[in-house]
This record gives sequence, C-alpha cells and structure tokens, in this order.
Amino acid sequence: MRRFSRLFSELDATTSTNEKVDALTRYFNEVPPRDAAWAVYFLSGGKPRQVARTSSLVVLACRMAGIDYWLFDECYQSVGDLAETIALVLPRGESPSDVGLAEWIEDRLLPLRGKPDEEVAQRVASYWNELDTQGRFLLLKLVGGGFRVGVSKLLVQRALATHAGVDAKRVAQRMMGYTDGKVLPSPERYEALIAKAQEGVAEQPDEGQPYPFFLAHQLDLPPELFSGRLGPVTDWMVEWKYDGIRGQVVKRHGKVWIWSRGEELVTERFPEIVKLAGALPDGTVLDGEILVWSEETHPATGEIAGRPAPFALLQQRIGRKNLTKKVLAEAPVSFMAYDLLELEGRDVRGITQRERRERLEALLAGTAFLLSPVERDTSWLEFARKREQSRDRGVEGFMLKRLDAAYGTGRTKAEGLWWKWKIDPMTIDCVLVYAQAGHGRRASVYTDYTFAVWNRAPESREEADAVLDAIARKEPPQADALQLVAFAKAYSGLTDEEFRQVDAIIRKNTIEKFGPVRSVKPTLVFELGFEGINRSGRHKSGIAVRFPRMLRIRHDKPLHEANTLQDLEGLLKL
Repeated sequence: MRRFSRLFSELDATTSTNEKVDALTRYFNEVPPRDAAWAVYFLSGGKPRQVARTSSLVVLACRMAGIDYWLFDECYQSVGDLAETIALVLPRGESPSDVGLAEWIEDRLLPLRGKPDEEVAQRVASYWNELDTQGRFLLLKLVGGGFRVGVSKLLVQRALATHAGVDAKRVAQRMMGYTDGKVLPSPERYEALIAKAQEGVAEQPDEGQPYPFFLAHQLDLPPELFSGRLGPVTDWMVEWKYDGIRGQVVKRHGKVWIWSRGEELVTERFPEIVKLAGALPDGTVLDGEILVWSEETHPATGEIAGRPAPFALLQQRIGRKNLTKKVLAEAPVSFMAYDLLELEGRDVRGITQRERRERLEALLAGTAFLLSPVERDTSWLEFARKREQSRDRGVEGFMLKRLDAAYGTGRTKAEGLWWKWKIDPMTIDCVLVYAQAGHGRRASVYTDYTFAVWNRAPESREEADAVLDAIARKEPPQADALQLVAFAKAYSGLTDEEFRQVDAIIRKNTIEKFGPVRSVKPTLVFELGFEGINRSGRHKSGIAVRFPRMLRIRHDKPLHEANTLQDLEGLLKL
C-alpha cells in the first residue's frame, strides 16, 4: 500500500501527461505482478467493492480520535472530502507495515464483506494503525468504494507498453474487459497484458473479448468552413448519431457476449440482442448502439416508421434487476449496427471504412439487426439543413467517418477520421440553490451545484424578492405560492477561477448546512445546457435533464427573469 500511496500522490501532484506516464512506468517497474494487477484494475476505472458502511467508519474515527461528532462535522465542512477528513483526524499510527496492495485487497478488505459491523470496525481500526495519513486516505476510498484518480486508461496503457516494450495498441486490446468486476485481477491476467508478441503470429482475442472502441472528436466549426477542413462530402460517410448505449456484440464458438463501452459485460440484460445474434456466423464482432426501438405511425401518411425511443426509457430498462415480460414489452431493445470489427474470425479493423461498410451490409442482409442508415447529400450546407431534423428524429446530430479510414483505438490525437457533429444543447436560465464541495483537487471548493427554476413566472420583481427573502429567513414555501423548484445538478463547465468566485459567494450566502451540502441564498443565475429532457416521477419538478453542464454565469440577468417549469415543459415538446 505504501508504494501505491506514493504513486497516487505523484499522479495527483501533476497535470503533465509525460510525468504521469513516467510515474506509472516506475511503479510497474518496481512492484510484483500481484500488486500491479490490482493497480491496473483501479487506475483503469475498476470499481472497488464497498466493504463497510460510511456512517460506521465516521463513528469509529470519532472514537479513535476522541472527538465529538459535531467537531468532526466542522472538520468535514472545511476539508470537503469524507475519506480525507477521517484520515486527518485519526491519531498517528503506531505499527507501520509495508503490506502490498494485493494483500490489502485480497486478504484484508474483501473478506470483510458480510462480517458483523463490530468485527469490521475492529479490523479497520487495526489497519488504520499500520498506515500514514495518505495510506489511510487510500484505504478509505477502497473500503468505501469511492476510489478515483486523475489518470486515464490510455495513460495506463502507455505506461504498461513502455514498461514491457509492447505496442500500446496491443496492450489496449488485451485490456478490454479487464475492469469487469466479475473476474478479479491476478498475476496471470497482468502477465497476459504485457506478454511479448510472437513474431509473425496474429494475436487472437480471448473467447468473448471485445475490441477497444474507436471514439470520435467533437466538431465545433461553422458548416461554411467544413470544405476547407474536411474536404468534399464524397470523402465521408455520414450517419445519424443515436442516443443509446454504445456496445459490441461478440459471436464466437456458438456463444454471444454483449459489452458496453464502459467495458461492462451486459449480456444478461439484453436477451433480445442475444437472440438476434443467433443469426450471425461465428467469428463476428459488431460495433453499434443499444436502443429501445419503437415503431410509430406517421399521423399524415399513415406509414409505419421506426425511431429510437427517448434514452430515459432505456435507462429504466437498465435499472431493472428482473426482466419481466412487462418490462420487455414496455422497453423492447434492439441493436443498431454501424461497424464490423471481426468477420469469419479475422480482425478487419485495418481495412477502410468503405470496405467494412460493404461487408457489414452483406453480413446483415436478411437478419433482424438494424443497420445504421447512411445519409447522402451534395454539400456540407445541405447536410447542415438536414441536421436540423435531429430532434424530430430522436437523434443527437451526425457522425462523420472518413471512407478511407481504418478503425482506430480510443480517442487518439489522429483527428480527422471520425467526428461527432452534435446539435446545440437545450438551454435554460436557472438559479443556484444548493452547493457541495468537489473531489480531488477541488475538495475544498464548492463546485457541485443544484439549480432551480420558478414554478411560474413572477408577476413582478417585488413578488420574486419576497420569495427570496423568505428563503433567506428559512421559511418553508407555501404549496400554491410562487417558489423555486430544484430540477438539476451540475458540476462542470466553469473555469477554476469562476469556481473560486462562486465558492466565495456560496460561503458568504450560506443559509443552512446539511452534512456536506449547503443551502444558498439565491443570488446567481446560470445558463445550463443539457442534451435531453424527459418526465420523471422521481424528481419533485417532474422533469429530469441529461448531461447538464454550466455554460456561463448570467451576471446580466436578474433572478426574477430566470426560466420556469413551463419553459422546461416547452422543451419536452421539441
């Protein structure tokens, strides 16, 4: 744990990509494969398994530190991170040890699951006694299931490639599925990641292993400039960008595997796709989108046409543990295929987009798979006009793919092969009402905000001011009166300097504290952007938005001119 703790500190202390890769490479050079296996798992996004309740850990920390809970809470308000607060208040450890990361996880932490609270507390107390402050912080993140570090999977792959002298793309392919929690990391799995390739022998993926996903870059450019940047439209394949779950369907040895882009094996959640894949020949891997697909009748022509249902319906399907007949009927899932990665057991990612598309069309002819339609037009300006139909079609815009491009790995610096040309986000002007501190380097700054809109338009500025004064006096809102209704949370979009400015305003205008959350006297209006909107019975506002992001602080807009629930209702119809 001591060596992993030092690595965490080195990664957290720099924003330099090269310095992060160097730190990771040194770590892999120094530790045994058993520890390296777990480090790769956690650093690449693998989720720790929670083995103790947070509330129990706080009680234990207060007891060991000899302090009352109110004092711990005051410390928490100042620090902003629960694990860091516990690590700081604990007395100095008296029995330092140098136990490795794997032993901590496999022999100490995982066996705690299901143990009585008192036994867990006793063991955790003895573990804390072996660690310094940074080690305790990391242990708490692993115990509580909240480990996060500022390093991407791509950097981990680069470091492994440097450490082992193996091509980084080969490491990326081998790592697919490595963070799936159903199989624990092991020295054997780690050694397989960094093994030298045999000269002249093509590497075959494991039975159900997917390929690394190729990711697109965002295209932020006026259509009038496309020709100069992209060239003629005839060099590109243009498809609609669907709002579903990116996935791969793998068919090998008579079996089917379905993987999400997050490298989670989701086969059991989508039996309809497994059934579809039964028609595929062995040695096939498709890339595409998992969608709830609905057949609708056009009100004017009477024609039946399919279209993707809102993502919220798919999200409900994902959250269900039991797939009953009712669930399957209400949210029928299909797979929209748009690329072919393996055919007849051969990796075809290296051939051109044009060739892969031709083979994909031939492969899926006569099957029930959805095939992503290719749009055609004579100019980029014509495509721009067609893109305006996106919301009517239930899509997010266009995907642009060079016809002569191979299928790459990840989101590389080789821009110009795949672009996502998304429609502008929906926007709303709303009021900041709650705030919570961030994580990592932002743990001491309030960066996570809750926003509200008016339940109706204020009749006058004076009426709105009266409501704001009542909020400041902690008076509960009247059921039928003018009030602010919370509807969204966001934590990204502002610069560090803007976050610091808002943090100062929050601290100056705090009304109440609820653990890590502060209620704030309404003083600021923000323009919030989001990708989608839908009804939600789980939210007081009755509305949920997707991927909210702060676009700017509206210093120019008074609070009484912020938007209303009726404005959000209007966006539901777009």
